[in-house]
Amino acid sequence: MSKDIILKAENISKQYRLGQVGTGTLSHDLNRWWHQVRGKEDPYLKIGETNDRSTKGTSEYVWALQDINFEVERGEVLGIIGKNGAGKSTLLKILSKVTAPTTGSIKSRGRIASLLEVGTGFNPELTGKENIFLNGAILGMTKKEITSKLDEIIEFSGCERYIDTPVKRYSSGMTVRLAFAVAAFLEPEILVIDEVLAVGDAEFQKKAIGKMQDISREGGRTVLFVSHNMAAVKSLCTRGIVLENGRVKFDGAIDEAVDAYLSTDYSTDCSVIFDKNTKRNGSRNLEFLSLDIRNQNNELSQEFSIGDDLNIKFRLKNNTNEVKSEVGIQIKSSDEMPIFHIMARDSNYELNHIEKEEEYTICIKDLRLYPGTYTISIISANTTGHEIHDNIENALSFQIIDGGKYTLRNLPRSVGLMFLNPEWKKTNK
Repeated sequence: MSKDIILKAENISKQYRLGQVGTGTLSHDLNRWWHQVRGKEDPYLKIGETNDRSTKGTSEYVWALQDINFEVERGEVLGIIGKNGAGKSTLLKILSKVTAPTTGSIKSRGRIASLLEVGTGFNPELTGKENIFLNGAILGMTKKEITSKLDEIIEFSGCERYIDTPVKRYSSGMTVRLAFAVAAFLEPEILVIDEVLAVGDAEFQKKAIGKMQDISREGGRTVLFVSHNMAAVKSLCTRGIVLENGRVKFDGAIDEAVDAYLSTDYSTDCSVIFDKNTKRNGSRNLEFLSLDIRNQNNELSQEFSIGDDLNIKFRLKNNTNEVKSEVGIQIKSSDEMPIFHIMARDSNYELNHIEKEEEYTICIKDLRLYPGTYTISIISANTTGHEIHDNIENALSFQIIDGGKYTLRNLPRSVGLMFLNPEWKKTNK
């Protein structure tokens, strides 16, 4: 590895055997040993299925990870994102040397501190202070080095009052706070953080993210961060790896990585016809039949520039005798932040005399969203809003790809949500 590369994963794969624990393991081990002494390849590496939880498999072997390759530079903050079951936690356990890969190797420089699960690395019978010294010793630190950091660790964790109490009496939140403080302040070269920060409250999560930023920027240490909170990932990480079914789907800039991850949940089509398999809620008294996205030329499109017109067309079916209803759309950013919510009455438009089937178009003129991926949710309700007829979240998505007619510069994705084009003039006398 070059001197700037602190962690390297080469052809990492991890295979697990499904079924009852211990069933047939002796025969499999003997078969593996027989192939090994003859210089043959492990026969069970040739079988197994991808870890796709949406389909029922037929093999008793499953690949949790397959052919993972990447390098991490010193001081880099890498976000590892993906759906549940994508292989994130398995990868972190391999990187932390908690478990061994089936194939491939991990090369690293320096100490690795991991925070993978609540209570990992803590002896519940020992006090908080004793566990601090225990973890420091595991990292190879001397008692003097640990003592010099002790006050900072205790203060950051907020567990001063209970530091001499056995950890088994701590709440999960207290345990995570202390574990994070230990991992962060004992100055490992590589800090590995799994989703456990979700256990802490909002104040501690903000505090922890700030500390990780300090570790990478000022200390030049490397952070590997796994989370389902895309806002936290985007604020902390500079690069992202997206895992899907145990494979690397994307590796690149964090904003693009988040878009790639979220695209797996959203339709990549410009139009959709809703049916019995559509995820929705409501009475269905007034139900959506279809939805499509069109540009200013009335062409189906999923890509727009700043300043373009966005046309959202939908068909409604009235299953009752109710003649008045309310319909609205919500547009959200890739990290699920609502940008705006548009109801018909907000535009002084009333949906009166809705027949059995009607088609409507909402035209948003001069769209001013920054480059990125956005989703459209639709809702119908009675005029009071107390009864939801139909509600479909993230029905379609679209992308703003560039600044269009308003700017010549390459607009970043992380400086805001709304693009303004104010009038500039010199006013000095």
